[in-house]
Amino acid sequence: MQDLTPVARRSVPEEVADQLLGRIISGQLAAGGPLPSERELADALGVSRPTVRTALQRLSQAGLIEIRQGGGTTVRDFRQHAGLDLLPHLLVTDDGVDLAVVRDLVTARTELGPLIAQRAARATASAGGPPDDSLVAAARAVAEADGTVGRQWASLAFWDAVIARAGSMVYRLLLNGLRAAYEPAIEALSGVMAVEVDRVEDFAAIAAAIDGGDADAAHDRSAALLGAGLDALTALLDTLDPEQGPST
Repeated sequence: MQDLTPVARRSVPEEVADQLLGRIISGQLAAGGPLPSERELADALGVSRPTVRTALQRLSQAGLIEIRQGGGTTVRDFRQHAGLDLLPHLLVTDDGVDLAVVRDLVTARTELGPLIAQRAARATASAGGPPDDSLVAAARAVAEADGTVGRQWASLAFWDAVIARAGSMVYRLLLNGLRAAYEPAIEALSGVMAVEVDRVEDFAAIAAAIDGGDADAAHDRSAALLGAGLDALTALLDTLDPEQGPST
């Protein structure tokens, strides 16, 4: 446990959980193996045992460890048990940005977006027409946003409006998880994502297709828009790490 560093302030379970999480992700705390006792962790981290206990409960709720009463605590395989809330931690680790996770993140967004737009158009058709002008306004906001970073933020708001029209809580939670990982990288990705967010006419076309109840057009225009961003990012990642494939 010598690689753990003392936490500067006491009673900070978030910091304790983050240190342990980093070691679970890196494999320093191997899946299937035992976690050190509360006393050992408290001594190594310089915090109280109740702080450690709270941190372990958070890791347990996230599916990262299994706490057995009287039987110790076991590290679980995060690939099988963790949720989307782990994605930001996988994206940026102590070793830097994981390019494979970046690729997977943008690929997932590109695959989900057209399905959400398609569902939104079908919901509009079933309702007999658009309930408001939220999509048109959101598309206009993308066109009027200042710079690529501003258009990226506006595009996130646009997709929020599309998800709201689609009416799927599952899609919303999935996109929330992807967005939580994407937002910290917005400025860093501004150059490559300009290829996507500068296509302001596509946002307007998607809004029009959804408002018109045209599911096929909504799907296809969304696929073209998001695919442009994926192609640009993939080309960049290939230059940075040409041998890196999708993560598993």
